[in-house]
Amino acid sequence: MVYDGMLIIALLFLAVGILVAFNGGEAVEPNIAITLYLVFVVFTFYAGFWRKSGQTLGMQAWRIRIVSEFGGNPSWGTSYLRLMFALLSWACLGLGYWWRLFKPYTWHDRLSQTRIVLDKSTRDEPPPASDEV
Repeated sequence: MVYDGMLIIALLFLAVGILVAFNGGEAVEPNIAITLYLVFVVFTFYAGFWRKSGQTLGMQAWRIRIVSEFGGNPSWGTSYLRLMFALLSWACLGLGYWWRLFKPYTWHDRLSQTRIVLDKSTRDEPPPASDEV
């Protein structure tokens, strides 16, 4: 989440920059519409990556991916649903995430019918042997 968080901060800067540009270069007043727009941007970031490859850039670094109950990448709807349930997991003081220590799933995995698996498509291969002595 830390790796993805850095990307999201940059993405939110861009999203707010677009708002400022459409506001004639003036600061925008925070309101519910802007908050929903920024939440939509973050949700679309995650859902887009999950839909395309099952993993965000941060998940690629840790070699994990999200799969649907049927084995493929989650759909847009499933991805958005998983994110909504992830907010619920955070709202309960992160209990939905801590649940993973005792069960093989988080609350949002269970509720959205997804799961996190190790990504076997990328494996460590030893570097080629050098011919130089």
